[in-house]
Amino acid sequence: MSGIEFYTNRHIVSEVDSMRQKLGVLAKQYSATSAIIITDAGISQLGYVDIAQQSLQEAGVQVVVFDGVVADPPIEIVNNAIDLARTNQCDLIIGLGGGSSIDTAKIVALYPNDFQSITDILDIDLSSFKKLPLFAIPTTAGTGAEATFVSVITAKDGSKKAIYTPKILPDVAILDATLTLKLPRHITAATALDAMVHCIEAYTSRTKKNPISDALAIKGLQMLWNNFEKVLQQGDDINARADMLLASTLAGIAFVNGSVAAVHGLSYPLSINFHIPHGHANALVMCPVFSFNLPEAASMYAELARAVMPTQTSTMTDLEAANQFILQLKNFLEMSGLKYRLSELDITEKDIPALADIVISTYARLIATNPKDMTLEEVTTMYKEIL
Repeated sequence: MSGIEFYTNRHIVSEVDSMRQKLGVLAKQYSATSAIIITDAGISQLGYVDIAQQSLQEAGVQVVVFDGVVADPPIEIVNNAIDLARTNQCDLIIGLGGGSSIDTAKIVALYPNDFQSITDILDIDLSSFKKLPLFAIPTTAGTGAEATFVSVITAKDGSKKAIYTPKILPDVAILDATLTLKLPRHITAATALDAMVHCIEAYTSRTKKNPISDALAIKGLQMLWNNFEKVLQQGDDINARADMLLASTLAGIAFVNGSVAAVHGLSYPLSINFHIPHGHANALVMCPVFSFNLPEAASMYAELARAVMPTQTSTMTDLEAANQFILQLKNFLEMSGLKYRLSELDITEKDIPALADIVISTYARLIATNPKDMTLEEVTTMYKEIL
């Protein structure tokens, strides 16, 4: 086994109502005097920003709010958030919301350094950069952004740009399941399937698989697997919601240290070109990719199958267990209520060659971590399987 470097948050709080009860207390532990809450308009309308503000203000922390984040945040939006933080000399950065809000907050936390736009810091070494204290408070159980040191933003040409450095790992993750109770069923499903993909790809990574990530991936997947139907059918079950939220964080820690792979490679063009939400896009392509990987990954999928379906798979061969694992993931997708054919999402056969070309030309790094190499023709075939 090669050497391991492993990163995770300094402090994780997993507790119902913890944003209300502990955000201000934790802010003072970091000597905060002025905080910026980075979120989107929908989260503001739900009243969650008001709860966060009150907790901070009761602790004597001044607060400004940037609620202009949108999905797949464009560079311009992130620059606007940086400008607001700089103007108010904020010394605590809080990302409240889904992955886009938290990813935006990660970059804003670098604002004390000498740059005018995010474009100035893409593709450079950020190891010497200063970072302000950074809190992440997820409102979905899926992206794992609260536990990762990658921020994905959208360039002017529509391509996704990643800033990937332990420098932007959130210091504190607050996992408050009450913030997920109002999630619509389709978002609950898509984000849960996203987190499952994170666990599976971390566990089967060709380049960064390691025992620490493996343990977290297995535990996270078990919690997601056991609660998936429950949160779809009983969205107000706070215990199931709390398990899903913690599992998403475990998945995030696993994949940022173990890597994601070709599922993400095939999903990104769907999000960029057709605006399919990231979790839904991952769910669409996961089964074709996992089936394609079987010649190299059957034993690992079998290990995961035995962890989540021990009785059902105990007497199966590795290949049988792996196929049963993929079949159940397909059942989860069908159960979710999400559209699971590309044609249902206005994608036609003539769109597929361009999508496959993007995968091979732009996301080769994600093919490199996949258990099995794939060609342009093989990517094309996988897209056609779900047309």
